[in-house]
Parts: sequence; structure tokens; C-alpha cells
Amino acid sequence: MTQPVSPPRDSTEKAPATGGTPARRAVLFRPDVRTLSLLGVLAALLLIGGITRPDEFLDTRNLQLVLTQASVIGVVTVGMTFVITSGGIDLSVGAIVALASVWATTVATQEFGFAGILFTAVLVGVGCGLVNGVLIAYGGMVPFIATLAMLASARGLALQITDGRTQVVTIDGVLDLGERDAYVLGVPPLVLVFAAVTVIGWLVLNRTTFGRRTVAVGGNAEAARLAGIDVRRQRLYLYLLSGLCCGIAAFLLIVLSGSGQNTNGNLYELDAIAAAIIGGTLLTGGRGTIVGSVLGVLIFTTITNIFALNNLQSDVQQIAKGAIIVAAVLVQRRTASTT
Repeated sequence: MTQPVSPPRDSTEKAPATGGTPARRAVLFRPDVRTLSLLGVLAALLLIGGITRPDEFLDTRNLQLVLTQASVIGVVTVGMTFVITSGGIDLSVGAIVALASVWATTVATQEFGFAGILFTAVLVGVGCGLVNGVLIAYGGMVPFIATLAMLASARGLALQITDGRTQVVTIDGVLDLGERDAYVLGVPPLVLVFAAVTVIGWLVLNRTTFGRRTVAVGGNAEAARLAGIDVRRQRLYLYLLSGLCCGIAAFLLIVLSGSGQNTNGNLYELDAIAAAIIGGTLLTGGRGTIVGSVLGVLIFTTITNIFALNNLQSDVQQIAKGAIIVAAVLVQRRTASTT
């Protein structure tokens, strides 16, 4: 007697679920959920600041100060987000800001007035970005090494230009931008510039071919090359963009401080990288978010302000930032394992 043969199992029939934990976990790391999480963290910090120092933290001038301080590093972070999204890194942004700020505030430069300072700051930033881009894209240097060399060189040149002295700005048009009379509906001009850079950066990354090529290069450079993308030229453009952002940030810093110093931009590279990472930009490339990076900047700036108002030492601030960075990287690893 022959045994009855069971009908073949339909190939479309799904095996019993063994658990939806990975799927549920993946939902937690969707871009919209991640953005809401960052907003929640920022709201919690605002609450902490309001509870610990209500009269000082919630004061309009203090909130304007927080946004103004965030503007300088925020512009740098927008450029850094593009570079990291492409799979690169730029350790020289802080040094470029310093070099651009001191070059733009020399006596010779100030003779050309407002336009001379702005043009010089941007030109120096783009020039340094060009050097980085050529070394990395066409010289075959590892981004870490090339930008590290630029960091040392730019810092040294900035020190040589200033001879360790502070260069005071005497141009009224530049200094006036930092005065309250220049505020637009209570918003400092520096914040408006930061907002404009953010919007433009978001549009470029998410709505243009340049942005799609940046993500493609960061995801798989060889596949991008085979798809017809000039990977070397794209990388050159990205470091030019980073240098441009550094030049703009240098000008904002000149307006904010009314001077140029060789110590300007100290540790900006770490702050920009950290803000981009906690915002959701993958350190390995292939994914970037301008909105997340901006929220990361606001979170770090708010933490610094709260610590300062509560008279907590700077070393505690650095420890807190380090812990946040480690947590963000661990979250990214879990994201990669569930997607």
C-alpha cells in the first residue's frame, strides 16, 4: 500500500513567526522615530534647565545666546554631515575656522571693510577644502591622514599670522551684526544664517542629484563608480563644501567675538562629528541627516549652557559628551543589525 503523498507546500506560505522582536526594534530606528527621540531629548534638557535655573536658563537673552553659539558649530556640522555621509571624515574643520578667522581679521584685510573680511574668510575655507579634496580624491590619501595634516598645518599657520595675539575687528559693519539692534523679530542674524545653511543643506542632500551621489559614494564607492558616478570628483566637491562651511562659520565667529584668534574653533571637529553621529548620520557612510545633525548641535549646546549655569566643571561636560557619543554609536550598531 502506497503512503498518501502530502500536497506540495505553497512557496508563498510563510513559516510561523519565531518572534517579531527584530522588526519591532527596527521601527524604533526609523528616521522619523529617531528625530522624535532627539526632540524628546532636547525637550528633556530644556525641562532640566528650566528646573535647575529657571530665572537664568529661560531668560530670552540666554536662549538667544544658546542659538547663537549653536549657529557657528552648526554651520560646520552641516558640511561635516555631507563628508561623513560620503564615507569620509574631516578632522581639520576647527583649524580651518581658526585660520580663516585670523586671516580675515589682519590689518591688511580689514582695510577692505566688511566685504574683505567675509570674502577672505570664505576664500581661505574653500582653499583649505580644495587642498583636502585634491589630496584625498586625486592623491589617494586616507581622509584621516590628509585632514590631520591640514589640522596641524592650519593651526601652525594661524599661530604664525597672529604671533599668539588677538586680532581685534574695527569694522563697524561686522560688529553691528552682533548687536541686539540687528536682531530680526528677536532672532540674531547669526541664527538666520545658520537656518539658511541648514535649509540649503537639507535640500541639497535630499532633493538633488548631488545628494544622491553623496549617499551612493558613502554606501558603496565601487558600485557608484560602476553606475557612472565620478567618485573622485564627488569627493573633491564634498571637501570644498566642508571648507565653504568652515569659512562661513569663521565669519560668524568673527561677528560673535569681534576678533580673530589662533585658538578659535578648538575641538570643533569633535563637536561636529559627535553632533552628526548622534543625529543619525552613519560614521561608515551611506546615510546622513541634516535635521538630525542640527538637533545634535542643539543638544550639545544646551548641555554646555546648562552645565555653565550650574557652575559644573568643563571636564564633567566632556565626560557627559563622551557618554552620549558612545551611546549613539551603540544605537547605530543595533540599527545596522536590524535593517
